[in-house]
Amino acid sequence: MIRHLVPDIPSQMAHLPADVALQLPQGQRLGAANAAVKLSFSNWSSIARLKAGQIGALAEDYVEGKLQLEGAMRDVMRAVTKLLPGNPVESDMGWWSHLLRRAKSMAAHTPAKDAAQIQFHYDVSDTFYALWLDPRRVYSCAYYRDAAMTLAEAQEAKLDHICRKLMLQPGERFLDIGAGWGALLMWAAEHYGVDATGITLSKNQHAHVQRLIDEKGLGRRVRIELRDYRDMPEDRPFDKISSVGMFEHVGQANMNAYFTKIMRLLAPGGLVMNHGITAGGLENRQLGAGMGDFIEKYIFPGGELMHVSAVLEHLARSGLEMVDTENLRPHYARTLWDWSDALEARLDEARKVLAADGGPERAEKTLRAYRLYLAGSAMSFEQGWIALHQVLAAKPSGDVGNGPDKGAQSVYPFNRDYMYAEASAPR
Repeated sequence: MIRHLVPDIPSQMAHLPADVALQLPQGQRLGAANAAVKLSFSNWSSIARLKAGQIGALAEDYVEGKLQLEGAMRDVMRAVTKLLPGNPVESDMGWWSHLLRRAKSMAAHTPAKDAAQIQFHYDVSDTFYALWLDPRRVYSCAYYRDAAMTLAEAQEAKLDHICRKLMLQPGERFLDIGAGWGALLMWAAEHYGVDATGITLSKNQHAHVQRLIDEKGLGRRVRIELRDYRDMPEDRPFDKISSVGMFEHVGQANMNAYFTKIMRLLAPGGLVMNHGITAGGLENRQLGAGMGDFIEKYIFPGGELMHVSAVLEHLARSGLEMVDTENLRPHYARTLWDWSDALEARLDEARKVLAADGGPERAEKTLRAYRLYLAGSAMSFEQGWIALHQVLAAKPSGDVGNGPDKGAQSVYPFNRDYMYAEASAPR
């Protein structure tokens, strides 16, 4: 039936990019013999999706084994940009779409659903993530202070960049919301001498961080809790707070409550660093052409993006004052390509690791999904369809004070030179 809806495939695909070739269900080949990317179709419905520019649906067909893909992931993503029908940040955002998305956001982000969604992604397999992350397992945008940095060096530079932006001092109470595998928690404790608390919803990550704390003998001033940020007690405020790669899971409907909670957890005059992915467009909550739907289904259920201007509005409504914002978009493109290249170099190992946890069929689907997710995300950051912002904010103390810093109402100084000075030796 689909074959009749697409009756003249060769003529309709005459304008294929030069680096793309197609293998049709009946064996006919279209495109250059030496094309860098080859798509082999087993049914006509996938070809109809290609013709319609439904990139996300094609990705799903690949994951489910209905479409075979040959070629390096960097070449595949270059081809994808040529096959897209338009700008994927454009979307229908009339009043009805706004209403539906808000209702969906509210329903998707109860504490129980957030816990399940986080565990869906982060509890795939610690060993799988270790194959392509840096040795500290930092699963967020690196900071390439120097273009010659390796991924591991850039991740350490990012950890230190955050600590210096927060002006961490020995003995301060520091909270890391969404602590991951504990890299920032450990860096802040070992290099800046803080009393550190991390929270996570991932059981795997919680167990991993607890092992690190025990191995390093840091139990007296570092702790990790399996806890939702909404359940954090407010009786003892924190001097500094970080949230890295976490607020994408909060949901637009909960964003005011999220920043208000941080405001209540923070001591007067204290600082918070919110580091997270933002939308490239003013209105879209995910990428178009079905790419956002693919990520929702296979990678990050419940994930939502907002433009940085909307993030700043929600932050301001809570009473926090933005004091510095930095866009690390190209840094995340490079980070993701480093992850993608590392995974591509260890595909056989990844299959074995995933198969040990869920069997060969599930392993192949998971691996295909992550290959597309990492490379596709790298492409999206390169193109400017999504971005990464570090937003530093203060809780005004209400004390105007005297002297050269009069009016600051926080520990934030009158300029940000301190953020970019040469890194000091670990304390």
